[in-house]
Amino acid sequence: MDEEDCGRSADLKRPGLWKRILKRVGLLLFTLLCLGFTFIAWTNVAAVLAGAGKLYNDPERLPDDGVMLVFGCDDRIDGRENLYFRYRIDAAAEVWKAGKARCVIVSGDNRTKYYNEPERMRQALIEKGVPGDKIICDYAGLRTLDSVVRAKEIFGVEKVVFISQQFQNERAAYLAKANGIAEYTGYNARDVEGQGGMKTRLREVGARVKMWLDVKVLGTRPRHLGEMVPLPE
Repeated sequence: MDEEDCGRSADLKRPGLWKRILKRVGLLLFTLLCLGFTFIAWTNVAAVLAGAGKLYNDPERLPDDGVMLVFGCDDRIDGRENLYFRYRIDAAAEVWKAGKARCVIVSGDNRTKYYNEPERMRQALIEKGVPGDKIICDYAGLRTLDSVVRAKEIFGVEKVVFISQQFQNERAAYLAKANGIAEYTGYNARDVEGQGGMKTRLREVGARVKMWLDVKVLGTRPRHLGEMVPLPE
């Protein structure tokens, strides 16, 4: 072992050296953890701010003549009724009966002929008294981002009313603002309580991180676009 290697070996054996190294590594990890939590918190707050003053629990407070955009989900989960589906349909029917919308877009996933969220929403709304000729299906609403952007670019919507639970309406508000939809509001459907609701709210934290990255970093676009589709008169 030459003299330089002997010096390095001696340095590593000095009292307290490893302790100082571990302390610095710990401080670095703590700093990164704090930055990560701050980033996650900011992405979640950004959605809240986008929806501030734009989301309502009373349909009478909504502006007139908007186009409802109802976000899709499956009507059943493991053979049981999906309350998210029921409450969104109830909310859309309330807005329609209040005379605040001129037509409805039901936007969801239609991945196979056996899985068709928009058609199930359409049938449920008809049963609630919404005229079938005022409902149009968007079969390519694979994500909230797809539904919002397609409402503008495919269906030509300029004045939109989001229909979903508040957490999704806030995220939709952020996406609408980022994609140049100036006139957006939302009507908050009843939320789901219990274990199922808690799991959804936990997933929403990650969904908002993805929302921010899609807009600010990745420039994500809908998976499917296409030609313009006219809305019902």
